[in-house]
Amino acid sequence: MRRVLIQTFLPLVFCIVPLLAAVLVAAALPDIARQYYIQHLHPIDWLILALGVALFLAQMSLCWRAMRWRGSGFDERWDRWLSNLAQAAEWFPMLGLLGTVAGILQTFSQIRTGIAPDEVIRLYAPAITATGSGLFMALVNILPTWVVLVGREFIRALGGEASAIELENPKPEIRNPKEAIRA
Repeated sequence: MRRVLIQTFLPLVFCIVPLLAAVLVAAALPDIARQYYIQHLHPIDWLILALGVALFLAQMSLCWRAMRWRGSGFDERWDRWLSNLAQAAEWFPMLGLLGTVAGILQTFSQIRTGIAPDEVIRLYAPAITATGSGLFMALVNILPTWVVLVGREFIRALGGEASAIELENPKPEIRNPKEAIRA
């Protein structure tokens, strides 16, 4: 029973963490800001969100597989893919910045004498929402790889196995009590 808990249930629990973190961050936003964002999504936001969700789902699938036990250890066949996809999370702030620049250019192109402040805000909205979309998707998409690293160490610790750090840096064995004094 303990083996099933450690090798099957815990990977599932760890895979839920990034989703819960995303929900927590979205819920922690002030209500007015969240409502404004939702009501003012623009095409660049939809692009960032669609790419981000697709990348997140791909990583979560690999995350689940990477934390499953296979033979005498974790299934490490997916590690390279997880690393590559985690690097793709770096694209989202750049996409958000691109949307920000486009929103600013849109605003400047329409500024004229006597323009109403609410019109400036309407024109500038895509700049702000694109920044938020890019940052949110970057945050959400860096979590799966981190969860695999932390989850594996936690599962190893619960299973009574040596952690990766202990395997890389083993403590020297002291066989003779006199050697202990010299060390």
